[in-house]
Amino acid sequence: MSDITFYTNPQSRGQIVRWMLEEVGEPYETQVVEYGEQMKAADFLAINPMGKVPVVVHNGQVVTECAAICAYLASAFPEKNLGPAEGDEAAYFRWMFFAAGPLETAVLNRSMGWEPEEKQQATAGYGSYKLTLATLEDFLSNNAYVSGDSFTAADVYVGSHLDFGLMFGTIEPRESFTRYMENLRGRDAYKIAKQKDMALMPES
Repeated sequence: MSDITFYTNPQSRGQIVRWMLEEVGEPYETQVVEYGEQMKAADFLAINPMGKVPVVVHNGQVVTECAAICAYLASAFPEKNLGPAEGDEAAYFRWMFFAAGPLETAVLNRSMGWEPEEKQQATAGYGSYKLTLATLEDFLSNNAYVSGDSFTAADVYVGSHLDFGLMFGTIEPRESFTRYMENLRGRDAYKIAKQKDMALMPES
């Protein structure tokens, strides 16, 4: 019996966690939570009071927020080598949480029609969409992975943001981004995760 329960909806950021779970390769149970009443029902709110997915429950412990789930699973299963190698911890945490903070915020704000004016950029934290993308672009121009020479959970998280952004047009298709994603999309776990989520999509 699996000791990992994964609460998700295929039309959500749960796709990030699905990919991470497939990279981990341990058995897990999927519970699809529908938007609306089911996601706001008392039994689900008891698990996540925010009333949103994804959520992972591992050995009775609740983990929410995609970046936290990816980092947690890498730590919980160290034998899978999805955490940073010795000496690569700084880049691992830097870029995972760069994606969770500046990147996601900059892209989401812009997609909703708001970008900070110059005098607002210090307060916004990420500065601007242009600066945020340029910072990541510069790093990926010289690095195949986010942390050292090996694929890690940070690549799942950073890669997922770029994957969604490039797919939906909210991130500009710059050369370093497309090259990075071509590499990640070739991974077996990525392909399996996408197949599983696509199979759960509602019929149009």
